This record gives sequence, C-alpha cells and structure tokens, in this order.
Amino acid sequence: MKKLLFSASIFSSLIINAQSINIEEFATGFTAPVEIVHANDSRMFVVQQNGIIKILQSNGSTNTTNFLNISSKITYGGERGLLGLTFHPQYATNGYFFVYYNDTNGNITVARYTRSSNPDVADPATEKIILNLPKPFDNHNGGSIHFAPDGYLWIVTGDGGSGGDPNNNAQNKNSLLGKLLRLDINSTTPYNIPPNNPFVGVDGADEVWAYGLRNAWKFNFDTTSGNVMIADVGQGQIEEINRQPISQAGLNYGWRCYEGNTPYNTTGCPSTSTITFPVAAYNHTGGKCSITGGYIYRGTQYPALQGRYIFADYCSTQLGILNPDDSITWTTAFSGNNFSTFGINNQNELFVAAVNNGKIFKITSGTLATQENNLSPSIKIYPNPASNKLFIDGIKDRDISVEIFSSDGKIVLESQKIGNDGGIDISRIPAGVYFITLNSEKLKYYSQKLIIQ
Repeated sequence: MKKLLFSASIFSSLIINAQSINIEEFATGFTAPVEIVHANDSRMFVVQQNGIIKILQSNGSTNTTNFLNISSKITYGGERGLLGLTFHPQYATNGYFFVYYNDTNGNITVARYTRSSNPDVADPATEKIILNLPKPFDNHNGGSIHFAPDGYLWIVTGDGGSGGDPNNNAQNKNSLLGKLLRLDINSTTPYNIPPNNPFVGVDGADEVWAYGLRNAWKFNFDTTSGNVMIADVGQGQIEEINRQPISQAGLNYGWRCYEGNTPYNTTGCPSTSTITFPVAAYNHTGGKCSITGGYIYRGTQYPALQGRYIFADYCSTQLGILNPDDSITWTTAFSGNNFSTFGINNQNELFVAAVNNGKIFKITSGTLATQENNLSPSIKIYPNPASNKLFIDGIKDRDISVEIFSSDGKIVLESQKIGNDGGIDISRIPAGVYFITLNSEKLKYYSQKLIIQ
C-alpha cells in the first residue's frame, strides 16, 4: 500500500546531518483534509472540511463508517467548513471531543460531542455548543483547537476576514476575533474563565489569552520545550512563525500593525516594545503564499529530525524546517500537493495532508550522501569549479527545476529554469561550496557538489 513518492534533500551537516526529508504516501481518498488528530490510541482521526470525520487505522486503511458527519450543520466552501478537532484529556472515560466549524450562518462555532457505545462512531445527537461567534466576512476563520497541558481548551480565531482587518478585531482586546482563547470547559455551563487569564478584571475579554493574530493556521503545544507554536498567515507578503512559553499570557502578536516584522498599518498602534514579533518569517518569493503550521518532531523513528519544527507553504508545495538559529531551510517542491495540515500519531510520528488530492503522507528521513548522487549518468554539469555561468548537458526535459543550496542547507538559487543554451546564471552567488539539485517528473532527482569561485 505504501509508496515512496518524493524525496527532497536538505544539505546541511549543521541542520540534519545531511539527511533527506521524504514524504511517503500513507493513505488516500479523503475530501479536503484539514486536520489530523489522535485520541491516545493507534487510530488517527482525519477531519474533512465538508463536515465529516473519518478514522484512519495504523496500517493506512480507512474505516468505511464515518466517525462523525455534521455536514448539515456547516457552511462548506472557500475557507469555511469543519476545521478543527481535539479530544478531551479524559476522553477514554468521558468520551468527550470538541470540534470547530462554521455553522450555516457562517459563525465560528465550537461544540462538544460524545462518542457512542461503538468507540469508532460518535453520537451526533449529543452536540453541546460551547462558543458561537458571528463573523463580518467569509474568510479568516482560524480553526485550531487543542487542550493544553494545563487542561484548558485553547482556541485560535481569525480576525474576521476581508483584508487588512478593517474592523481592527485583532488589536481590540474586547473582541474574540484574531485571538488565542483559553477556556475551562469542565463545567455545566458552556464554559468558565480560568482565573489566571490575563484580562480578568481589566480591559479586555476574559476569554482572551493572546491577541494580534491574523489567521493562524495551525497552532499546537510542544510539551518537551514548554512552548506554543503558532503559524500565522500573512496579508500579502510575509508569513510568520511565533514561539512562546505556554505560561506567557497577554501577548500581542502585532497584526494589523505589523505583518511579520514589517509595519503594515501602524495607525493607533502601541509601542513596538509591547509587541511580540515572530521568531521567523518568510516572504512570497519562489511561489510561496500561505504558511501551514506543523509540529516540532518528537518521534523516535527519525532521530535526525528530533526537535525540528516542520511546516509547509501551501502554494510552493515545499516543507520548511525551522533551524536552531531560527533560520528556515526549505526542501525542494513536492509538486501537486497543497499541504493543508499536519498531525501526529500516538507515537509522535509526523504526517501531512494535501487538501487538493485528499492524500496523507508520512514524514520520513533517510541518509543521503552530500557527494554526487548520479542517478542519471548522462547528465553533465560544467564547469566545476564554476563562475558567472553554469551549463547542464544531457537534459531532454525542459521543465526541469534547478536549485542550489549552500553547505549549511540554505537555498541560494531557487526553482531556476535552464536557458535555451543549457546555461544557468550564477554570477550573484558568492564563492564557496554548494550542492546543485535537478528535479523533474521524468528525472525525479539528481544532485551534485558544486564549487563556485
């Protein structure tokens, strides 16, 4: 059933010891998967944007019976639909789980459900609405929900939509839009307020834990480091990654005042000293457009990935790795896969889903030497050493993509096409040792050490 589809190498002894990041097809047949969650057993629960949750078994097979179908309760289309799922910490005994969706009016809705006597099927008649928030526009719905180690339910909401946050929701501490909310749901009422939420008794909504988010897609907790990781989608130029201790409350992540680290609309905004800027950001060069938040890898199968935050860009179809110095290393593109969400199983192994083709892949890693990888002996790259211009012979596929990485894994030439003369302009690349990679549907993969002088 499993089939290795793509391999993208990251040449870096400092980053992941010359390993490759691979995606291995694990399951297929889903409709717009937007969340992958486990319930502390071997099953994974795949959330479809159309309102259906399916159970994916550890062998890659999918249950024929849906775990839950609430398609009649949601608005599905564009950025709206069933977006999030989390299981109560005591799910094994109480059977409670929580979903995040847009109702038929488009409102953000968080609801609790209970499983039935059949552990593979939920009871759709048990819905209890926890939160219902009207939205002024269709887009920017947020959608992640998780239980923190403190037992409280954390919810991320979008800023309400349109462009530029015209209603200033994200900076308005009394609005629940553009926020990270923290609720105590262990009560007979819809929810209680944790007493140490930062705006209890002062200006700001009691539910708010942090604010200044545009449209975070996705967030999660890394209990090993004690941090919350938030990937926030930018307005039009910059995507960002935020990382803060779980215990740090009342933070302002800066939107609409700043997009990433760059001023966007600073009218009426607070001092920069009061804003928490992202630990990493990237722009839209190379076809990038929208960050898909991932996880810090805490599995055991691939030690080289241990402690790395792995995420994706929706449009460029690349995976990104946040390095220890908070720089970003990109893989080559996994063409044809618009990555919409990541998830982990109960062994902390990492998976990623593509919304456009309904496939789920396992993230893997394998050794790849940083010398020549001569899968295609007819290919000739010359001169080597080179300066100003590099030539490639033996390529019949004109759609081939050329990328050059520095020895520490950073891309210095991205998705370059070969000229009619077979040449690539390298005049702007500083002298040094690099690795050149060639990718195409026919060639698959070729790499070679390159010296530029």
